Amino acid sequence: MEQQGTAGTSALVRPVRLGLFGLAVVGALAGLFVLRMHVTSDPLADVHAYYDAGTRLNAGLPLYPPDQDVNGPSTYRYPPLLAILFRPLAILPFDVAAAIWEVIVIASFVATVWWIGPRRRETWLALGILSLPIAWCIAIGQAQVPLTLFTAIGAPWSIALAANIKLWPALIALWWIGRREWRSLGIFVAIAAALVLIQLVLAPQATLDYLSVINLQQQVGAVLNLSPYVISPLLWGAFVLAGIGVVLRLAPTRWGWAAAVTLSVVATPRLIVYMFMTFLAVLSPPDGPRRR
Repeated sequence: MEQQGTAGTSALVRPVRLGLFGLAVVGALAGLFVLRMHVTSDPLADVHAYYDAGTRLNAGLPLYPPDQDVNGPSTYRYPPLLAILFRPLAILPFDVAAAIWEVIVIASFVATVWWIGPRRRETWLALGILSLPIAWCIAIGQAQVPLTLFTAIGAPWSIALAANIKLWPALIALWWIGRREWRSLGIFVAIAAALVLIQLVLAPQATLDYLSVINLQQQVGAVLNLSPYVISPLLWGAFVLAGIGVVLRLAPTRWGWAAAVTLSVVATPRLIVYMFMTFLAVLSPPDGPRRR
């Protein structure tokens, strides 16, 4: 009877593995296509937003101009931290600054692969399946790449950093709440608060102005948006609330980390395909074994 059960399980596992392998192959081909498309049409396009933001800070101009085009490629809609970090690069010619940033982006991707475990079959399946968003991020120099690394690390300090690059990774703190890990939650809150204080000291007006751009009109813009917000803000709100409930419920289980990471990606009202790269962090739960 036991042998029959084992044979039945094996019979189910093999098609699943073949299916995932097929998805990885298709994903890899799509990633190569997207990489070529962006490298030939708009290479390092998003670096302009970070570079221009650093330039504005260096010149004493508003980080979030009230008349900026929220649909423009150079729109900066993030917390001030990334713009502050870009201030030294903004002194350099754009081509030099973009090259330095791209080295950081690629290094972050390599570090992410190392962190989640390059010897694991799951890692390479995930890299294949997520090749399209990964290639997109790398080609345009997206900050989503270092954000993914910080999310994959999964420590309170790294999630606090991720949440100060883009706001939504803060939802991962629900994982600690659901598990009643109050020490980790306290460290996250303290470091996040310290980062906000640092931004307030280094760029006080920009930090205060950011409060005015955390509105849905400024954050969303006109893009190919996969968020339920496109259908209805109320539907989006219900979706996020339901996601919070799911994370809190699953947090003590083996699925809790995956739920928290997934919510941090899909909860944004401006959901673009390249953001799916951060699903790589699902493979590195902080309470799981480190497998290199």
